[in-house]
Amino acid sequence: MKAGFHSDPGEGRMQRGLQGRYVRIPSDPEPFDAFVPAPLPPDPPLHFDPELESLRDSAHLALGRLDSISTLLPDPSFFLYLYVRKEAVLSSQIEGTQSSLSDLLLYEDDEMPGVPLHDVQDVSRYVAAMDHGLARLRSGFPLSIRLLCEIHGILLASGRGSERMPGELRTSQNWIGGTRPGNAVYVPPPAHEVLASLGLLEKLLHDDPVRIPTLIKAALAHVQFETIHPFLDGNGRLGRLLITFLLCAEGALSEPLLYLSLYFKTHRDIYYALLQRVRVEGDWEAWLRFFLEGVIATAEQAMTTAHRVLTLLREDRARIDGLGRVAGSVRLVHELLSRRPLLTIRRAADVLDLTQPTVATALRHLQDLHVVSEITGRRRDRVFSYARYVAILNEGTTPA
Repeated sequence: MKAGFHSDPGEGRMQRGLQGRYVRIPSDPEPFDAFVPAPLPPDPPLHFDPELESLRDSAHLALGRLDSISTLLPDPSFFLYLYVRKEAVLSSQIEGTQSSLSDLLLYEDDEMPGVPLHDVQDVSRYVAAMDHGLARLRSGFPLSIRLLCEIHGILLASGRGSERMPGELRTSQNWIGGTRPGNAVYVPPPAHEVLASLGLLEKLLHDDPVRIPTLIKAALAHVQFETIHPFLDGNGRLGRLLITFLLCAEGALSEPLLYLSLYFKTHRDIYYALLQRVRVEGDWEAWLRFFLEGVIATAEQAMTTAHRVLTLLREDRARIDGLGRVAGSVRLVHELLSRRPLLTIRRAADVLDLTQPTVATALRHLQDLHVVSEITGRRRDRVFSYARYVAILNEGTTPA
């Protein structure tokens, strides 16, 4: 995923100056300065030159095409199920986990043995937090501090960070980079400023003091959330979820299909540099260029993935149809694999109400057609993978 952003420090840079204020915190062994962001929207207002206007229009078009994905796929739910899990893997990897998409799918199936526990628990909690947030929004609950705390509580309910105040705003100082606030790369607001800063962000989400187009609002809100860093842990994952939640809450997307984690992961250095440039210089336009390019690239990549999955399913179904009399049961197993690309014989038999020998025979035919492969090497409790399907979804998720 290639970024078109160029970080020439002198070219076209908008300098508003410091986007907030520093608070001096007395501390041992040394005092430090914590940063409290100014309310949004920026002042002076955002400046859309022809290049940025073109990017904004292209991003809106890309988002519209992505939202139409349900018209391309015969059953968009299976694609959404796996795409959500791909995002969970990517977002958690940015925070240091080493789990793969296959690990998560194995973990979610109780019959699947031998999955590394701690990292995959983090990824599984991310899926649960995302599902909870989307369900609440669809029930009419507003995108708010209260909802973000609920989601955070689920995100850190178990696994890494579960001892760091899940669901509660921090009551102590945190920092990014370095070994202490005094030598940190960035120090967020002191704890007593967090609630007020989040309250101003909540107003922005609800178009107070001014209505901001959804995509631009998502870009601004993400930076502001990461700048406030309101929790002791999980801020990065929740800040990335906030983008998707906002797009879904305001109807820009009907399903959660836009995730920028891979884009941020690929361009990590530029991403962090731009966040700091916004805080120190007020160059929101540089951030917007990067963000909108990410939306375009990510939406196009999701569409390409959907087309590739659809093509694979059609090609494999055509090959199955050539099997003759046995094609019926093989088609049933293949359809299940399109929704659960890692499968045991026992689970397939239970779900499809077929005998285990019938499923085993169908899987043997699918192995002969090179549609599935057995991934354990065992004689019992074997796991079959829809390998090419998983490979398409796995792209970009190799742990660093």
